Amino acid sequence: MSTRNLGRLQKVDLREAWSSESTDFTPWLAQEENLKLLGETIGVELELESQEKDVGPFRADILCKDTATDDWVLIENQLERTDHSHLGQLLTYAAGLDAVTIVWIAERFTEEHRAALDWLNERTDEKINVFGLEIELWRIGESPIAPKFNIISQPNDWSRTVQRAAAGGGEVSNHRQLQLQFWTAFREYMESNGSIVRSQKPAPQCWTNHAIGRSGIHLASIISIWNSETNTRGPEIRAELYMDGPNAKREFAVLERQKDSIENALGFPLVWRNPSNKASCRLYTRQNEDFRNQQLWPQHFEWLRQRLETMQRVFAPIVRNLGLEGVESSLGAP
Repeated sequence: MSTRNLGRLQKVDLREAWSSESTDFTPWLAQEENLKLLGETIGVELELESQEKDVGPFRADILCKDTATDDWVLIENQLERTDHSHLGQLLTYAAGLDAVTIVWIAERFTEEHRAALDWLNERTDEKINVFGLEIELWRIGESPIAPKFNIISQPNDWSRTVQRAAAGGGEVSNHRQLQLQFWTAFREYMESNGSIVRSQKPAPQCWTNHAIGRSGIHLASIISIWNSETNTRGPEIRAELYMDGPNAKREFAVLERQKDSIENALGFPLVWRNPSNKASCRLYTRQNEDFRNQQLWPQHFEWLRQRLETMQRVFAPIVRNLGLEGVESSLGAP
């Protein structure tokens, strides 16, 4: 029986890579590939807004947007163990901002500060999400140093979701419970199949969002008991590209001028919806299906997965360039 020589992981002191928090570590963390690693760890797609940014009366080391929700993500980082000063900043952010994800990164968390984050996650509503992460550096032999984030504290998604649904008046309705179960199972299905499309945390509602790499635009999955084609009561499922914000109408028009080339790339037609009385626009594909029949969930999941992954591949490079010179030519001639 042959054996292989395996290397040994060696832990590296953080100061070997970053001598200063403000001039070394923060700029490193703000780089796109490193924010991607951080986002993959906490399940959020991050888009950098700025470093050392004022947000109202507050100042964050790094300010990002969650591209699936457009909510703020504030990142505080340390090259040493956690302290009360940074904890106080996090509490101030949570108290003063309406919807925010707060990420506290440090070399080591004390038990007191870990308990404080757990307490904060238990007692704030779903609009405030607090993560505590320890960062480590490792190498094998003479290999380059590799970073690793370890989650120390994070929100309890399930209990918060049920809390939110019940807050409006008693128990969660059977219909909303079924929605929550559907999205929970769908998220697990996407992850187990290695999908390139990431789902947000499940909630008892008719939609779930999927980041596509830019704030103001995202993919969405819909389970509805209203038929959008006939505008009458009737179940359907949809996969859509949702556009919102001050540039949505103009950017929708850019895409619509390339309708044929986009649909040829997708391999299926879209419904192009641009209501004059709303700021948002959407492009979607639909199918008559009843999500209330749990025996059909596997085929619903697979239909959504295929549509979403195709839309991700086609639209992701397009939406990154919307608003830039030459975007229409990059889509092909109409």
